[in-house]
Amino acid sequence: MKKYVLICLLLFTGMGAFAQKFAYVDTEYILKHLPEYKSSLSQLNVLSEQWQQQVDNNFTEIDKMYKTYQADQVLLTEDMRKRRENEIIEKEKQAKEFQRRIFGPEGELFQNRTKLLNPIQAKVSKAVAEVAKIKLLDFIFDKSSEATMMIYASSTYDVSNDVITRLGYKPGTVIK
Repeated sequence: MKKYVLICLLLFTGMGAFAQKFAYVDTEYILKHLPEYKSSLSQLNVLSEQWQQQVDNNFTEIDKMYKTYQADQVLLTEDMRKRRENEIIEKEKQAKEFQRRIFGPEGELFQNRTKLLNPIQAKVSKAVAEVAKIKLLDFIFDKSSEATMMIYASSTYDVSNDVITRLGYKPGTVIK
């Protein structure tokens, strides 16, 4: 009987040793503590607004060209009408191409976003990995990620403040 109890005790102890430890972070919360993230977002917003203004100006100019064409249409010869129509169509193609080149999936805004934010994301990922090693965690989920679909999470498993501390900032001092 003693052997049986000892074997059961060892089995249950052994199973407990293989338990996996989980935690989560909230990257949105973490990023709000990083001044370089706020600075990068400001730069991206300024660029985006400048480019959007250029796009708006292009389409305003096209609209003016079209209204002028409509007003002058009865006075123009067939050849002049075709030439004006082609100018408007060409200008519209150029404006759409500019918009695609700037705001498209591989556009300049996306490339600038990647260039500015990737180093920050790498820094956060490194800090998360270091916290995981220190706390002997097997998995860390991102609470702010849409793919995680975390329905409930106890705050005892939130290691976001540990990551912020690891990055050299004080938790609770969100950059505005």
